[in-house]
Amino acid sequence: MITNKTFNEIAIGDTASLSRTLTKRDVDMFAMISGDMNPIHFSDEFAMVLMERHKLSGHSMWGGSLISSLLGNELPGPGTVYKSQQLVFHGTIELGDTLTVLIRAKEKKSDGKTVVFDCRVVNQHDEEIISGDAVVQAPTKKPTADDDRLRYHPRHSFQNLIERVRKYEPIPMAVCHPCSGTALKGAVDAAENDLIVPILIGPAERIKSLAEENEIDIDSYEIIDTRHSHESAAKAVELCRSGKTELLMKGSLHTDEIMSAVVKRDTGLRTESRLSHVFIINVPTYPKPLFVTDAAINIYPNLEDKVHIVKNVIALAHSLRIELPKVAILSAMETINPKIPSTLEAAVLCKMADRGQITGALIDGPLAFDNAISKEAAEIKGIQSQVAGDADILVVPDLEAGNILAKQLQYLVNADAAGIVLGARVPLVLTSRADSPKARLASCAVAVAVAIAKRHGKSKEGAV
Repeated sequence: MITNKTFNEIAIGDTASLSRTLTKRDVDMFAMISGDMNPIHFSDEFAMVLMERHKLSGHSMWGGSLISSLLGNELPGPGTVYKSQQLVFHGTIELGDTLTVLIRAKEKKSDGKTVVFDCRVVNQHDEEIISGDAVVQAPTKKPTADDDRLRYHPRHSFQNLIERVRKYEPIPMAVCHPCSGTALKGAVDAAENDLIVPILIGPAERIKSLAEENEIDIDSYEIIDTRHSHESAAKAVELCRSGKTELLMKGSLHTDEIMSAVVKRDTGLRTESRLSHVFIINVPTYPKPLFVTDAAINIYPNLEDKVHIVKNVIALAHSLRIELPKVAILSAMETINPKIPSTLEAAVLCKMADRGQITGALIDGPLAFDNAISKEAAEIKGIQSQVAGDADILVVPDLEAGNILAKQLQYLVNADAAGIVLGARVPLVLTSRADSPKARLASCAVAVAVAIAKRHGKSKEGAV
């Protein structure tokens, strides 16, 4: 539910605060939205030549926008309207700086709705960066608990998910062949964030040497010594089959090596469901996470495969507290065309949902990408649908389309992405060598959420 503080509830001296670290993504996104392409924000060289600073400078108004965020989201909160803002900028924001915004109600006007806030922004060294006053019109009404119109999805954050799963005991994870610095660090980061208890499977001396070279402390973690990557994959799967571990993470071995061990009929981790991969992507320009499936496992899925893909991703959405996800079955167009098989498969999947053969979601298709994620595009084309323009899940026609879409979002709009393989006995974190530590940590958090839901029989209480 939306919450706020009305004019009458606000007292002189009420305060609120938030902290945010400036990242390269923040710089890029603020520039794109504001149109401010000053090169000192993008190049250390320009920052040095033009400002004699060793590091690129962030947009000063990015810091100012954090004040707006705090006023609009927390105090007074939703319903706040800006009247005026006076700011003084005392210092420069550099990449990596952590800013803390503090606001305090210092005056309430006699008109019964206007509040003046004292605003202050400091960096991690407690140096004042911004100061000033904000004058706002505070809300005069509070939402009621029974008004469904005032429910909304807060912006998705992998950090929020990480915080949620931390309340559970860390879950044992088989980390298969972590023989690169990135793979080893990803597992240790997840352990240090209290998400997992890693069991490192691979050549022991090589792992220890790698940890020493990269200054990674692995003294408290179990290592199972193997001779090569094939043996690592077999041993990791064996640990999952035995129940000693509930999660599996790919390290620095080829995907086909670990998947070969996973899909073996007698010794693998197969279930009645077909394996499928899901990217969970936090797109800066979309108000909620986008699930893209399948972009890594099933190359040219047929209709039967797509039934499993859809069911797998719906279960994942439930594990992540999305009670009734909206599933868009994508194609090149939103009309059925016998010459394009994906449009026919989309129609069949929708009919299966109508008849209760696929449950737990709203499903529509075929939908083109534009009308799946844009209400305006859907309205222009006359599409009446609960899914169009508001999709949670994008089911792509084939692996090529999904892989291209997911990587476009990551590299063109700086989207954060987590990835997971579903349909096996345990969730599998299928990392890429190009994945950042942040992406690896997010993928672990998603896998932990799935494991917790499995423990609770996918009940609402088990969803994290």
